[in-house]
Amino acid sequence: MPRFYRRYVCAIFVALFPLVPAGAQNKPEAPAPKSIAGLAQHSVPAHKFWDKKNAWLFAAVGASRTLDYFSTLNMRRRGRDEIFLTNDVVDNHAAFAVIEAAATGVSIGASYLFHRHGHHQLERWSSLIHFGAATTGAVRNYCLETAHPAFPPAP
Repeated sequence: MPRFYRRYVCAIFVALFPLVPAGAQNKPEAPAPKSIAGLAQHSVPAHKFWDKKNAWLFAAVGASRTLDYFSTLNMRRRGRDEIFLTNDVVDNHAAFAVIEAAATGVSIGASYLFHRHGHHQLERWSSLIHFGAATTGAVRNYCLETAHPAFPPAP
């Protein structure tokens, strides 16, 4: 760094140094604690993670992923192409089953993270949205028309 730049940097430092508050190094005082009664009024009721409602939601997600698995295989047998995955992955039935099971596991894991951090409404909604999206995709797969080749196969 050239010598004249050092002078400007030093001059700026000296000019701005007095602007730093003298008590900046002191710890701020702790805010007054809130009453426990006030907290209890606004808290969301806690529940166990594997309660009855979550068990049904996770079963619904698993069932909808199973329905999506079979509807996608049916769609592939009718000559249609998969949109989200490659056809090679879908045609490998074992790999595709693992992907569907992993998606169910990720949904349960996301719900657990929401539960762990106190976001109980998001915990339920994530399963509901996953159930709805997987079911919608499966119904769409069954509603697609069979793809017919442009030219009949040669004898």
